[in-house]
Amino acid sequence: MADITRRFGRRHLRSAPTAHIRHHRRGKLVHDGPGLSFWYRSLTAALSEIPVDDRELAMAFHARTADFQDVTVQATVTYRISDPAVAATRLDFSVDPDTGVWRGTPLEQIATLLTETAQQHTLDVLARTPLATALVDGVAAVRESVATGLAAEPRLPATGIDVVAVRVVAIRPEAEVERALRTPAREQIQQEADRSVYERRAVAVERERTIAENELASKIELARREEQLVDQRGTNARREAEEKSAADGVRTAAEADRTVRLARAEAAAAREVGAARAEAQAAWLRAHAEVDPGTLHALAATRLAENLPRIDSLTLSPDVVTGLLTRLGRPEAGA
Repeated sequence: MADITRRFGRRHLRSAPTAHIRHHRRGKLVHDGPGLSFWYRSLTAALSEIPVDDRELAMAFHARTADFQDVTVQATVTYRISDPAVAATRLDFSVDPDTGVWRGTPLEQIATLLTETAQQHTLDVLARTPLATALVDGVAAVRESVATGLAAEPRLPATGIDVVAVRVVAIRPEAEVERALRTPAREQIQQEADRSVYERRAVAVERERTIAENELASKIELARREEQLVDQRGTNARREAEEKSAADGVRTAAEADRTVRLARAEAAAAREVGAARAEAQAAWLRAHAEVDPGTLHALAATRLAENLPRIDSLTLSPDVVTGLLTRLGRPEAGA
C-alpha cells in the first residue's frame, strides 16, 4: 500500500518499487510507473496501485480418484502481473486517494481465478487415476497438468497475469484410508524388525553355544592338565620316598656302623680299664700284703674316718678304749 500524506490541502503519494501506480486526472493519464512519488489533489485524482512482484498463492481442495476415493490436494502457484495497464482495465485496482486503501478486492479475484483453474485441471487428472497411482505418481502428473492448463488459460493473458511456477505439495487421502494404506507397510516393517530380532537372537544363541563349547573345552583341558599334575606329583612323591628311603638306609647303615665301632671301642676301653684296675688292685693287694696288720688297721680306721659324717664330740667309755687299743696291738692304758 502506498504512503499518502497531507500537506496544505494537497496529497503526496510515495509508492514502493514493487507497486505500479497509474494516476488519472480528469480522465487523462498523468503518472504511470512503479515506485513513483508525486503531489496530487484528491478531488481530481483517480489512482490505481497494481503490485508487480511475484506472489505466492497457496491452495487446497478436494478431488475424487477413479476408484471413488476422496483426496486432498495441496498446491502453490507463483504468479505476477506482467501488464499493469491491462490488469488495471480488467480488475479494480483503484485506491482511495485519501487513505491509499483498495476500494475492491482484486487479489482475491485473481486467487479465485487461479484456484478454480488449477482445481479444474487437477480434477480432470485425478478422476482418471486410481488412488494408489495418485499417491505414487499423482504429484508430478497434477503439477504438469495444472502448469499446462494455466499456461493455456486465455483469461490470464487477457488480464495481464503470468504464471511463474506451479508446485504440488501433497496429495493425501482421508485419515481412515491413509491408516489402511499404511498397515501393509507397517506390517512389513514389523516383520522385518521381527526377523532382525530373531536373527539377532539366533546369533546370540550361536555365540552362547560357542562360548559354552569353549568353556567346556577349557574345563576338559584343565582337567587333563590337573590329571597330569596329579600323576607328576605322585611320581615326584614316589621318587622322593625312594630317595628318602635310600638316604635313611645309608644313614641307618652309617649309624649302625658307627654304633658297632663305638661299642667295639667302648668294649676295648672297658677291657683295658678292667685290666688296669685288676693290675692296680693286684698291686694294691700286694702292697697291703707286705704291711703288718697294725698298719692296715690304722689305714682302715683312717679310711673309715674319712667316710664317716662329721662328729663334733665323741665320748668313749674305758671299755671301748681298752678294746680298741687291744685290737690295735698296743698295751692297755689307764682310765
